[in-house]
Amino acid sequence: MESSNGKPPQGKEEGKTAPEGSIGGYESLHRLLESNLSPELFKEASRLLLGLNCARPLEAISLPGATPALAEAHDFDVQAFRFNADKEQMRQPRIVRVGLVQNSIAVPTTCHFADQKKAIMEKVKLIVDAAGASGVNVLCLQEAWTMPFAFCTREKRWCEFAEPVDGESTQFLQDLAQKYNMVIVSPILERDINHGEIIWNTVVVIGNNGNIIGIHRKLMAKLL
Repeated sequence: MESSNGKPPQGKEEGKTAPEGSIGGYESLHRLLESNLSPELFKEASRLLLGLNCARPLEAISLPGATPALAEAHDFDVQAFRFNADKEQMRQPRIVRVGLVQNSIAVPTTCHFADQKKAIMEKVKLIVDAAGASGVNVLCLQEAWTMPFAFCTREKRWCEFAEPVDGESTQFLQDLAQKYNMVIVSPILERDINHGEIIWNTVVVIGNNGNIIGIHRKLMAKLL
């Protein structure tokens, strides 16, 4: 299969198979549109889907060689854009690099919960490594990143993934935050062991020194 601009879908180059869960052989809607639309139409589609930044289209930027190499080696997609801000009168401008992570599960949900969590953490570590190679200052993981997204169900068994604020996932990320001198925003399913083991949907903010800066909670009534 060949796209309208002559670029083959991801996974179709050099006889590779299409990635699992891909869209017509592409890893994302963005990649599909980019490969199948003319530059002019892709620019307009991006404007409609992503909006404008300071009245201008988002500007794609290149990443250090180590980052795309990690993405290629471990089969994840990475993109980077520049967001401009209006000039302030009282402060000097500065560049802040923010990373956003969206990950899938790594093994089937029929596996032991401990194995599921371990596999996700191993998968996410590679993405954090790529963020570190890109000089990211603040890295934001997805909601309840250590588990399958089970909030659409009322199955209490998923509460087994809950952990204290200073539990396994936080300790895992504290080392990476120190290694890469980055702040990591880690949303987890929290088990509040000090207050009757209430289950919270909690964000743990880990400082670049590995310290816990703070937390923010919301109640997950569906999982009580």
